[in-house]
Amino acid sequence: MPAAIVAGDTALAEYAALLRDDFASFAARSFRELNPRIPFAANWHFELMAGKLAAVREGRIRRLIVNVPPRHLKLHLASVAFPAWCLGHDPSMPILCLSYAQDLADKLSRDCRRIVASDWYRRLFPTRLSPRHQAVPEFETTAQGCRIATSVGGVLTGRGADIIIIDDPLKPEEALSQAQRRSANEWYDHTLYSRLNDKLTGAIVLIMHRLHEDDLAGHVLAQEPWEVVRLPAIADEEELHRVETVFGRQSFGRKAGEALHPEREPQEMIEQIRRTLGNIISPASTSRPRHHRAAAWSSRRGSGITHPTSGPRNSTALCRAGTPPIRRASSAISASAPAGGSRARTSICCTCCAGAWNIPN
Repeated sequence: MPAAIVAGDTALAEYAALLRDDFASFAARSFRELNPRIPFAANWHFELMAGKLAAVREGRIRRLIVNVPPRHLKLHLASVAFPAWCLGHDPSMPILCLSYAQDLADKLSRDCRRIVASDWYRRLFPTRLSPRHQAVPEFETTAQGCRIATSVGGVLTGRGADIIIIDDPLKPEEALSQAQRRSANEWYDHTLYSRLNDKLTGAIVLIMHRLHEDDLAGHVLAQEPWEVVRLPAIADEEELHRVETVFGRQSFGRKAGEALHPEREPQEMIEQIRRTLGNIISPASTSRPRHHRAAAWSSRRGSGITHPTSGPRNSTALCRAGTPPIRRASSAISASAPAGGSRARTSICCTCCAGAWNIPN
């Protein structure tokens, strides 16, 4: 067999392993499946959120809050790619996904189901959709796992889950209503919280744009410890975020005044949006929560602050273009990496393996 074919097969096998093991890579591939005409713009915040969600699946984080502005891929990461990735690793897992409206919940469910039914996903995982139950708000696997989609305030009688994902529980205009906030908070307390199948090991993810100090994020932080990832559109102080990935511990930082993703939304654009919309997007989205008792993974994994890996990724696969499937450079370099150290990278090799897996360049 020619060496080029052997090298190509090895590269594809390692690329498949990368998609299975690294959620950021899987989520980027899923984005291309759903948005074939839109280039995927990699950034450090995407990898940070993906790393925290992966820790939820592994049981290292049981309560996770991610505060991030709109249009920064939080819906795709938390409600579409993450349930598909979890079901790939455990086809029997029940997952409950909630949004502020049923039509949005249904749309996200269809997108997730499309990922699970895709050819490339079926080559990665043994998970298969059950032909018996394929309704829009809920689909099942042949192993009796499921993804259930409903709206905040919906009926959940008799339903339970190992992971609950809440994505933007209120519309922006609803978050300004005391009655609407109270209704969502009480529904969480009296209905949703009890839906975990195992109260000791079950996980809850709340990913939202903060709009009021008494919104659901502020409400739950007053009740128990949560891991909190706060990503305002423009940093109001110097930031340093740490996350553990399959490639080692990573650190990402940005200075006060820097935009979250300047390649897509530069600071000038954000300031123009603020002038146009007024204070509706700024007070709570850029203010710290009143209670922040983060259950940090670092305290459970040893003492001291660790540095990210600064060398190349562990993968030794060579693709047909002669380069390993590395990550693109991000805009925010690790605050603790040595000078000249590697930056955050995306794990899609767009020049070769992407084509073999039908990923548009």
